[in-house]
Amino acid sequence: MQNLSKLVLLFATLFSIPLAASAQEPNPNFNEELDQETPQQQKQEAQKPDAKASAGDLAKATQNPVASLISVPLQNFTDFNIGPFGRDRNTVLQFQPVVPIQLSENWNLITRTIGALVYQPNIAQPQQGTFGLTDINPSFFLSPARAGKIIWGAGPTFLLPTASDNVLGTGKLSIGPAIVALVQPGKWTIGVLVSNLWSVAGSGGRPDVNSMTLQYFINYNLKKGYYLSSAPINSANWNAPSGNVWLVPVGGGIGRIMRLGFQPVNVSVQAYGNAKRPDTFPSPTWQLKFQMAFLYPKKPNG
Repeated sequence: MQNLSKLVLLFATLFSIPLAASAQEPNPNFNEELDQETPQQQKQEAQKPDAKASAGDLAKATQNPVASLISVPLQNFTDFNIGPFGRDRNTVLQFQPVVPIQLSENWNLITRTIGALVYQPNIAQPQQGTFGLTDINPSFFLSPARAGKIIWGAGPTFLLPTASDNVLGTGKLSIGPAIVALVQPGKWTIGVLVSNLWSVAGSGGRPDVNSMTLQYFINYNLKKGYYLSSAPINSANWNAPSGNVWLVPVGGGIGRIMRLGFQPVNVSVQAYGNAKRPDTFPSPTWQLKFQMAFLYPKKPNG
């Protein structure tokens, strides 16, 4: 019932808040003023958030993992029906700040860090569980500053053993590669993000890590900031026995780019059913996901 209430509340937000226009009209003398600024002032001006970015521009940027857009997504999702007692695992708050850094005229570095506060049920019992911080997963993508038709980024990803309890993390330091590639023809964004982690240090009493995540994403942008999205995260545990390697969700949802006052935000709700689950390892049957991301677009150069 609690998750149903969340769903109703988010849909009410999506369909009731209008996409507000910027409170100020563009400055007709902006180009003239810019010509009078020093190069250092122009650089500082370009690095400020663009408060007048359109919903269409923001939609394209939010769907591009290596865009020049600072975003701070706050997510809540629930994995349902785990184990013999049908327990639910709740990621109370997952934070995933994405920060682009301009290294030179030709290259950007995009940092993405994922951490979460989670309630992990004891699936062997009808009650009880553990609440706390999970392992933190920072990733770094080197990406061309001037993207072509195919937008891409690549770099290292890490899994840091920061979990507040053994059941919430791996107990291992893990490292591996990550790569993202996408295209954005017309109203579409189509791409894939894949990474693999191998443990390199940590507790000898904990299982080694050798796991892959593969997220394909398909977005179609509608009018007034709305969009349809499917972005399931497929995972493979290469150390698991045959039949227990893959978790493959299928589904999607709807979202909207809007403004809360001057602040651009990306609000969405998605649901996924797990079409392929481990044969014997306890795993959820489906997932419900809510997100509100705060957006800080950079002003375009020139």
